[in-house]
Amino acid sequence: MSSVVPYLIRAYCDWIEDSSFTPHILVNSEKKGVSIPEGFASDGKIILNIASSATEGRVITNKSISFKARFNGRPEKIIVPCNAVLSIYAKENGEGMFFDNKADPLDQENQKPNLTILD
Repeated sequence: MSSVVPYLIRAYCDWIEDSSFTPHILVNSEKKGVSIPEGFASDGKIILNIASSATEGRVITNKSISFKARFNGRPEKIIVPCNAVLSIYAKENGEGMFFDNKADPLDQENQKPNLTILD
């Protein structure tokens, strides 16, 4: 079964913007597949404004969030795998959701099964 996280990210993003607030995501910047400009992460995390007014071409698929945004005035292509999103929330009031992506199927795809021989 696929992860529910991307569906919740899309729903919360829509809800936050429909409420005239600004959706932000907290991202584990050390997760495989995260593409952000160097020097903006702190302690392995970065907060990104994913509002449609702050991004260009934002797409939230079942695997990732991608968009273009400006960092220090320079346009940058951002890619965040959904399993790297730690939370989504409204900047103005903090309403949102935290995600526990430790057991994400995307992280476990290449792991070997843990088998035990029983007598």
